Amino acid sequence: MNSEHRAAVIEILTRHVGREKAIGMGELYERVWGKPWKHRINDTRDLRYLITDMRYRGVLIAEVRGKTGAGYYLARSEHEIRTFLDKRTAEGLKKLKMVAAMRGKSLPEFMGQLALSFTAERAEGAEKA
Repeated sequence: MNSEHRAAVIEILTRHVGREKAIGMGELYERVWGKPWKHRINDTRDLRYLITDMRYRGVLIAEVRGKTGAGYYLARSEHEIRTFLDKRTAEGLKKLKMVAAMRGKSLPEFMGQLALSFTAERAEGAEKA
């Protein structure tokens, strides 16, 4: 994955703005890499990593998930990005709740421990600098 692939994703997604214009992962992969995929999960892994990296860089790439189809698109409105982010937040909290339960903690208790752990790690890193 390189800046050429990143630029291709942006260029393609500029024609897929808004949820109703989402482009399927397979089609996006084929257009970015210039070759067909054979195994939907394994062959498109690089695309999923690239999309994740771009999101960490602040690119507002949202997605549609569903049994009838899925795809990526550039969020057109505050509502679209908020809907996407709210779903991702709920997914993350659900996973954290499971981890907390497996550790025998309530979610608020576990979150407090995580916050303390991150604070301690930052302080430790600052001491080493």
